[in-house]
Amino acid sequence: MKILISNDDGIAATGIKALMTRLSKEHDVYVVAPDRERSAAGHSLTLHTPLRVEELESQFGAKRVWVTSGTPGDCIKLGICAVLEQGELPDIVISGINHGPNLGTDILYSGTVSCAMEGAMLDYPSIAVSLASMTSDPLYFDVTADFIAKFLPKIQKISFPKKTILNINTPALEEEDIAGVEITKLGTKMFTDNYEKRIDPRGKVYYWMAGELTTKHEEDGTDISAVRANRISITPVTFEMTHKSIMADLEKEFCKDGICDWYGYGSNNA
Repeated sequence: MKILISNDDGIAATGIKALMTRLSKEHDVYVVAPDRERSAAGHSLTLHTPLRVEELESQFGAKRVWVTSGTPGDCIKLGICAVLEQGELPDIVISGINHGPNLGTDILYSGTVSCAMEGAMLDYPSIAVSLASMTSDPLYFDVTADFIAKFLPKIQKISFPKKTILNINTPALEEEDIAGVEITKLGTKMFTDNYEKRIDPRGKVYYWMAGELTTKHEEDGTDISAVRANRISITPVTFEMTHKSIMADLEKEFCKDGICDWYGYGSNNA
């Protein structure tokens, strides 16, 4: 299997090294990653400045490795549309392993999740994977990478849904202490929205985001509750944002026979 790997923590991150090392034992791994940390970059793309790209010497078992000045989303789009040759195009895109959780509604800000979303937008099966802890112990990244290696053959047995990624979070535990795997829905918020007001040496006010892990109860079946119970969460996430259930009510209220001409721009005024 050909695998394109990227992340938002940068090419030097422990997580991407662990993923490259483990998956390259069984697969052809290609890497396009940011040249520095781009956490919380969301789904941003570089439009107004040049994208710098440099191919590095092969490392950690990967076939080819590039670094770029761009965002996580840039990495996947650039990899698939520009730098990979035809015979190198991936069977699957994997983003991670992120250093920290990507759970609940916080995924909206995640460069890791957005990186995988870019793969899905280009019609490639895509996975975002995160170690749901701020520990830097390489052991837990290795455990996560090993889980992904064992998970990949199972993915090939399902019809991977369009416009969808699998968002995977693993607890920071040794393999024998993980309490299993759970298919989950997104929870609410993983972090509180706190800002510390500070004064700089010149007397100017500034704010520092200081959100902390929330202790709010989560209902069973969410990604947050699964990780808290020492289970690996797998959440299918789609970028299909149309709220279809309300469309009929909107049509009934604002339109008649499919024509919304109450504002003066209907077909009769064409």
